[in-house]
Amino acid sequence: MLRLKEYLQSEDFRITLILIKRSPLTILGIILVIFLFLVAILAPVLAPYDPIKQDLKNRLKPPSWEHPFGTDQLGRDILSRVIWGARISLLIAVITVAISFTVGTTIGIISGYFGGKVDEVLMRITDMFMAFPRLVLALAVAAALGPGLFNTMLAIAFVSWVYYARLARASTLQIREEVYIEAAKAIGASNKRILFLHVLPMVITPVIVQATLDMGGTILTAAGLGFLGLGVQPPTPEWGVMVSEGRRFITQEWWVSTFPGFAILLATLGFNLLGDGINDILNVRSRR
Repeated sequence: MLRLKEYLQSEDFRITLILIKRSPLTILGIILVIFLFLVAILAPVLAPYDPIKQDLKNRLKPPSWEHPFGTDQLGRDILSRVIWGARISLLIAVITVAISFTVGTTIGIISGYFGGKVDEVLMRITDMFMAFPRLVLALAVAAALGPGLFNTMLAIAFVSWVYYARLARASTLQIREEVYIEAAKAIGASNKRILFLHVLPMVITPVIVQATLDMGGTILTAAGLGFLGLGVQPPTPEWGVMVSEGRRFITQEWWVSTFPGFAILLATLGFNLLGDGINDILNVRSRR
């Protein structure tokens, strides 16, 4: 708590605020991400209807005051389903990125620090995963594991860790030659201590930027798996599943697919703008 208070009063924090104010796109990204998290947290309060309750008498109703986003083929309120879908999509994104971040960063710093045969083996394994397009490999893993929320997160994490590993390794290769690393070795510090107390804090910044950018990509991948029937299964209100269910009605009842598709767009845009803004801020601070 004391360190946080000191940081809020520091020159670095003031510079960060100035850089944010100078970037309208970063501000827009922050607003979109905060809005998304608030919608997910307050879903039980914001949703006007039960997202899975069917009302066949009101199926495929166009947007109105009663149903601002209209209803789907089973009479379910699309606005309520989009709101609850934010919670599902964020859950997938946060857990998947956390797993990928942890596994990839650990492998990357170990590979870059030790080098030699350890680096060769770990990087060749990484190259094997990177040889396949991300979505194609995720589809294969999801098909092998079977559809479902947990399996969706596992499938995406299985193909996403390689980017963190490559990024962490590249940073570690530079850091391991620094004087303070040599000094730590000279006084007898263990490899584990050097890795997690000296190397990791220096590597973490670019990896965090990658994680922020990857949140949008993860939501998009999860939606793609849901659209193809290999992700979260109905009646769970997941955006990709909703777009898939509405594709049969796209020429007449456009709202069934349009609103969940727009939600995917806003979520992806928000995280991408936020990630780009963080990257720009860190680059400016590093040049100083």
